[in-house]
Amino acid sequence: MTLRVLATGPLTTFQDAGRPGQAASGIGRSGACDRAAYALANQLVGNPAGTAVLEVTFGGLRLLAQQDAVLATTGARCAGAFPHQSPTALPVGEQLRLGPPVTGLRTYVAVRGGFDIEPVLGSRSTDVLGGLGPAAVGIGDELSVGEAPPSAPGGEPAAEPVGGELQVDVLPGPRRDWFTDEAWVELIASPYTVSMQSNRVGLRLEGPRLDRVRTNELPSEPMVRGAIQVPPSGQPVLFLADHPVTGGYPVLAYVVDEHVDRCGQLRPGQTLRFSPARGRLHG
Repeated sequence: MTLRVLATGPLTTFQDAGRPGQAASGIGRSGACDRAAYALANQLVGNPAGTAVLEVTFGGLRLLAQQDAVLATTGARCAGAFPHQSPTALPVGEQLRLGPPVTGLRTYVAVRGGFDIEPVLGSRSTDVLGGLGPAAVGIGDELSVGEAPPSAPGGEPAAEPVGGELQVDVLPGPRRDWFTDEAWVELIASPYTVSMQSNRVGLRLEGPRLDRVRTNELPSEPMVRGAIQVPPSGQPVLFLADHPVTGGYPVLAYVVDEHVDRCGQLRPGQTLRFSPARGRLHG
Protein backbone atom coordinates (compact mmCIF):
# COMPACT_ATOMS: atom_id res chain seq x y z
CA MET A 1 0.00 0.00 0.00
CA THR A 2 1.23 3.52 -0.78
CA LEU A 3 0.31 7.12 -0.21
CA ARG A 4 1.22 9.56 -2.96
CA VAL A 5 2.52 13.01 -2.01
CA LEU A 6 0.73 15.82 -3.84
CA ALA A 7 2.07 18.71 -1.72
CA THR A 8 4.52 18.94 1.18
CA GLY A 9 4.12 22.37 2.76
CA PRO A 10 7.30 24.16 3.94
CA LEU A 11 8.92 20.96 5.28
CA THR A 12 7.76 17.39 5.80
CA THR A 13 10.18 14.77 7.14
CA PHE A 14 10.09 11.22 8.43
CA GLN A 15 10.60 10.99 12.19
CA ASP A 16 10.66 8.30 14.84
CA ALA A 17 12.21 7.98 18.31
CA GLY A 18 15.66 8.86 16.93
CA ARG A 19 19.16 7.46 17.38
CA PRO A 20 19.84 7.40 21.14
CA GLY A 21 23.17 6.34 22.60
CA GLN A 22 25.41 7.30 19.66
CA ALA A 23 26.63 10.74 20.75
CA ALA A 24 30.12 9.36 21.50
CA SER A 25 30.39 8.64 17.77
CA GLY A 26 29.29 12.16 16.90
CA ILE A 27 25.73 11.14 15.99
CA GLY A 28 22.87 13.10 17.49
CA ARG A 29 19.61 11.51 18.55
CA SER A 30 17.30 13.57 16.30
CA GLY A 31 13.73 12.17 16.21
CA ALA A 32 10.42 13.96 16.59
CA CYS A 33 10.56 17.51 17.96
CA ASP A 34 7.36 16.93 19.94
CA ARG A 35 7.86 13.42 21.31
CA ALA A 36 4.55 13.29 23.15
CA ALA A 37 2.56 14.15 20.01
CA TYR A 38 4.62 11.65 18.02
CA ALA A 39 3.94 8.85 20.49
CA LEU A 40 0.22 9.64 20.57
CA ALA A 41 -0.04 9.54 16.77
CA ASN A 42 1.22 5.97 16.74
CA GLN A 43 -1.02 4.94 19.62
CA LEU A 44 -4.09 6.28 17.84
CA VAL A 45 -3.56 3.99 14.84
CA GLY A 46 -2.32 1.01 16.87
CA ASN A 47 1.32 1.14 15.74
CA PRO A 48 4.13 -0.10 18.00
CA ALA A 49 6.22 2.53 19.77
CA GLY A 50 9.07 3.73 17.57
CA THR A 51 7.18 3.48 14.26
CA ALA A 52 8.01 6.18 11.69
CA VAL A 53 5.53 9.01 11.10
CA LEU A 54 5.55 12.25 9.12
CA GLU A 55 6.45 15.50 10.87
CA VAL A 56 4.76 18.35 8.97
CA THR A 57 5.99 21.89 9.59
CA PHE A 58 3.22 24.51 9.28
CA GLY A 59 0.80 22.34 7.36
CA GLY A 60 0.46 22.20 3.59
CA LEU A 61 0.70 18.40 3.24
CA ARG A 62 -1.58 16.60 0.75
CA LEU A 63 -1.58 12.81 0.46
CA LEU A 64 -3.55 10.66 -1.98
CA ALA A 65 -4.56 7.20 -0.76
CA GLN A 66 -3.79 4.61 -3.43
CA GLN A 67 -5.37 1.94 -1.23
CA ASP A 68 -7.58 2.17 1.86
CA ALA A 69 -5.63 3.51 4.84
CA VAL A 70 -6.17 4.59 8.45
CA LEU A 71 -4.40 7.78 9.55
CA ALA A 72 -4.24 10.05 12.59
CA THR A 73 -2.88 13.55 13.11
CA THR A 74 -1.58 14.98 16.39
CA GLY A 75 0.36 18.03 17.57
CA ALA A 76 -0.60 21.22 15.78
CA ARG A 77 -4.22 21.08 14.59
CA CYS A 78 -4.35 22.06 10.91
CA ALA A 79 -7.18 23.76 9.07
CA GLY A 80 -9.22 21.35 6.99
CA ALA A 81 -11.88 18.68 7.27
CA PHE A 82 -9.65 15.81 8.46
CA PRO A 83 -10.38 14.91 12.13
CA HIS A 84 -7.60 15.62 14.62
CA GLN A 85 -6.40 13.21 17.35
CA SER A 86 -8.69 10.46 16.08
CA PRO A 87 -7.97 7.40 13.89
CA THR A 88 -9.69 8.10 10.58
CA ALA A 89 -10.19 6.01 7.45
CA LEU A 90 -8.85 7.43 4.20
CA PRO A 91 -10.46 5.39 1.40
CA VAL A 92 -8.65 4.74 -1.87
CA GLY A 93 -8.78 7.82 -4.10
CA GLU A 94 -9.40 10.21 -1.19
CA GLN A 95 -6.96 12.86 0.00
CA LEU A 96 -5.59 14.03 3.32
CA ARG A 97 -5.30 17.83 3.12
CA LEU A 98 -3.66 19.82 5.90
CA GLY A 99 -4.04 23.59 5.83
CA PRO A 100 -1.99 25.94 8.05
CA PRO A 101 -2.23 25.03 11.75
CA VAL A 102 -4.51 27.03 13.98
CA THR A 103 -1.90 27.04 16.75
CA GLY A 104 1.45 25.34 17.03
CA LEU A 105 3.95 24.53 14.30
CA ARG A 106 4.43 20.78 13.87
CA THR A 107 1.79 18.17 13.02
CA TYR A 108 2.41 14.42 13.17
CA VAL A 109 0.76 12.11 10.64
CA ALA A 110 0.74 8.39 11.47
CA VAL A 111 -0.62 5.66 9.19
CA ARG A 112 -1.64 2.26 10.46
CA GLY A 113 1.28 -0.01 9.54
CA GLY A 114 3.82 2.80 9.60
CA PHE A 115 5.92 4.23 6.80
CA ASP A 116 8.12 1.50 5.35
CA ILE A 117 11.43 3.22 4.65
CA GLU A 118 15.01 2.08 5.08
CA PRO A 119 16.52 2.97 8.48
CA VAL A 120 19.85 4.80 8.68
CA LEU A 121 21.99 3.94 11.71
CA GLY A 122 18.98 2.37 13.38
CA SER A 123 16.47 5.16 12.80
CA ARG A 124 14.13 6.49 10.13
CA SER A 125 14.47 10.06 11.39
CA THR A 126 15.65 12.89 9.16
CA ASP A 127 18.41 14.83 10.97
CA VAL A 128 18.64 18.23 9.27
CA LEU A 129 21.87 19.19 11.07
CA GLY A 130 23.74 15.91 10.68
CA GLY A 131 22.42 15.20 7.18
CA LEU A 132 21.40 11.69 8.24
CA GLY A 133 18.31 9.67 7.48
CA PRO A 134 15.87 9.78 4.59
CA ALA A 135 15.52 12.90 2.47
CA ALA A 136 12.71 15.33 3.19
CA VAL A 137 9.43 14.25 1.59
CA GLY A 138 8.98 15.59 -1.94
CA ILE A 139 6.05 16.12 -4.32
CA GLY A 140 5.38 12.94 -6.29
CA ASP A 141 6.93 10.62 -3.72
CA GLU A 142 5.22 7.26 -3.23
CA LEU A 143 5.24 6.50 0.51
CA SER A 144 5.14 2.78 1.20
CA VAL A 145 3.10 1.61 4.18
CA GLY A 146 3.88 -1.52 6.19
CA GLU A 147 1.54 -4.28 7.27
CA ALA A 148 -1.14 -3.33 9.77
CA PRO A 149 -0.20 -4.39 13.30
CA PRO A 150 -2.41 -6.77 15.32
CA SER A 151 -2.91 -4.24 18.11
CA ALA A 152 -6.03 -2.11 18.19
CA PRO A 153 -5.96 1.69 17.97
CA GLY A 154 -5.90 3.44 21.35
CA GLY A 155 -4.64 6.54 23.13
CA GLU A 156 -6.38 9.51 24.69
CA PRO A 157 -6.55 13.01 23.18
CA ALA A 158 -3.95 15.40 24.57
CA ALA A 159 -3.65 19.13 25.08
CA GLU A 160 -2.84 21.01 21.89
CA PRO A 161 -0.07 23.61 21.44
CA VAL A 162 -0.64 27.08 22.85
CA GLY A 163 -1.06 30.05 20.56
CA GLY A 164 0.17 32.78 22.88
CA GLU A 165 2.98 33.06 25.39
CA LEU A 166 4.45 29.79 26.67
CA GLN A 167 5.98 29.33 30.11
CA VAL A 168 8.37 26.45 30.82
CA ASP A 169 10.51 25.35 33.76
CA VAL A 170 14.30 25.61 33.74
CA LEU A 171 17.15 24.36 35.88
CA PRO A 172 20.59 26.01 36.24
CA GLY A 173 23.08 24.74 33.69
CA PRO A 174 26.68 23.61 34.26
CA ARG A 175 28.04 27.07 33.39
CA ARG A 176 25.68 29.16 35.48
CA ASP A 177 28.73 30.61 37.24
CA TRP A 178 30.01 32.02 33.92
CA PHE A 179 27.15 34.53 33.95
CA THR A 180 26.26 37.51 36.08
CA ASP A 181 23.50 37.24 38.64
CA GLU A 182 21.66 39.85 36.58
CA ALA A 183 21.75 37.50 33.58
CA TRP A 184 19.98 34.77 35.55
CA VAL A 185 17.39 37.27 36.76
CA GLU A 186 16.82 38.47 33.19
CA LEU A 187 16.40 34.90 31.95
CA ILE A 188 13.65 34.08 34.43
CA ALA A 189 12.00 37.50 34.53
CA SER A 190 11.83 38.54 30.87
CA PRO A 191 9.95 37.26 27.83
CA TYR A 192 12.00 36.03 24.88
CA THR A 193 10.72 36.05 21.31
CA VAL A 194 11.27 33.13 18.93
CA SER A 195 13.33 34.33 15.96
CA MET A 196 12.73 33.53 12.29
CA GLN A 197 16.16 31.84 12.36
CA SER A 198 14.74 28.89 14.31
CA ASN A 199 14.39 25.30 13.08
CA ARG A 200 14.60 21.68 14.24
CA VAL A 201 18.12 22.34 15.55
CA GLY A 202 16.98 24.97 18.00
CA LEU A 203 15.12 28.16 18.80
CA ARG A 204 17.06 31.38 18.47
CA LEU A 205 15.58 33.73 21.06
CA GLU A 206 15.51 37.52 21.09
CA GLY A 207 15.33 39.48 24.32
CA PRO A 208 17.49 40.98 27.08
CA ARG A 209 21.20 40.33 26.63
CA LEU A 210 22.64 37.70 28.99
CA ASP A 211 26.08 38.92 30.06
CA ARG A 212 28.98 36.75 31.17
CA VAL A 213 31.48 37.29 33.95
CA ARG A 214 33.97 34.96 32.26
CA THR A 215 34.99 35.70 28.69
CA ASN A 216 37.68 33.06 28.12
CA GLU A 217 37.19 30.28 25.59
CA LEU A 218 35.27 27.18 26.66
CA PRO A 219 36.37 23.78 25.35
CA SER A 220 33.58 21.98 23.51
CA GLU A 221 31.24 20.15 25.85
CA PRO A 222 28.43 17.62 25.31
CA MET A 223 25.07 19.15 24.43
CA VAL A 224 21.58 17.79 25.12
CA ARG A 225 18.04 18.57 24.05
CA GLY A 226 16.72 21.45 26.16
CA ALA A 227 20.09 23.13 26.75
CA ILE A 228 20.05 26.94 26.70
CA GLN A 229 23.38 27.97 25.22
CA VAL A 230 24.49 31.59 25.10
CA PRO A 231 26.82 32.71 22.26
CA PRO A 232 28.82 35.98 22.38
CA SER A 233 25.77 37.96 21.19
CA GLY A 234 24.17 37.32 24.60
CA GLN A 235 20.99 36.06 22.86
CA PRO A 236 20.14 32.51 24.01
CA VAL A 237 19.64 29.45 21.80
CA LEU A 238 17.38 26.65 23.03
CA PHE A 239 18.35 23.32 21.49
CA LEU A 240 15.70 20.99 20.05
CA ALA A 241 15.75 17.54 18.42
CA ASP A 242 18.57 18.05 15.89
CA HIS A 243 20.96 19.83 18.26
CA PRO A 244 24.73 19.34 17.87
CA VAL A 245 26.32 16.72 20.09
CA THR A 246 28.91 19.22 21.37
CA GLY A 247 29.09 22.99 21.72
CA GLY A 248 31.67 25.60 22.62
CA TYR A 249 29.44 28.23 24.24
CA PRO A 250 28.39 28.06 27.90
CA VAL A 251 25.05 26.53 28.89
CA LEU A 252 23.26 28.81 31.35
CA ALA A 253 20.22 26.60 31.92
CA TYR A 254 18.20 23.56 30.85
CA VAL A 255 14.51 23.39 30.06
CA VAL A 256 13.08 20.38 31.92
CA ASP A 257 12.75 17.51 29.49
CA GLU A 258 8.97 17.15 29.20
CA HIS A 259 8.61 20.89 28.54
CA VAL A 260 10.93 20.78 25.52
CA ASP A 261 8.10 19.18 23.51
CA ARG A 262 6.06 22.36 23.99
CA CYS A 263 9.00 24.49 22.84
CA GLY A 264 9.16 22.44 19.64
CA GLN A 265 5.69 23.74 18.77
CA LEU A 266 6.56 27.45 19.04
CA ARG A 267 6.30 29.62 15.94
CA PRO A 268 8.54 32.57 15.09
CA GLY A 269 7.12 35.63 16.83
CA GLN A 270 5.73 33.75 19.82
CA THR A 271 7.09 34.58 23.26
CA LEU A 272 8.63 32.22 25.78
CA ARG A 273 9.11 32.70 29.51
CA PHE A 274 11.29 30.64 31.84
CA SER A 275 10.48 29.78 35.45
CA PRO A 276 12.90 28.20 37.93
CA ALA A 277 12.02 24.55 38.55
CA ARG A 278 12.32 23.26 42.09
CA GLY A 279 13.20 19.74 43.05
CA ARG A 280 13.53 18.65 39.43
CA LEU A 281 16.22 16.96 37.38
CA HIS A 282 16.81 17.36 33.66
CA GLY A 283 15.96 14.13 31.78
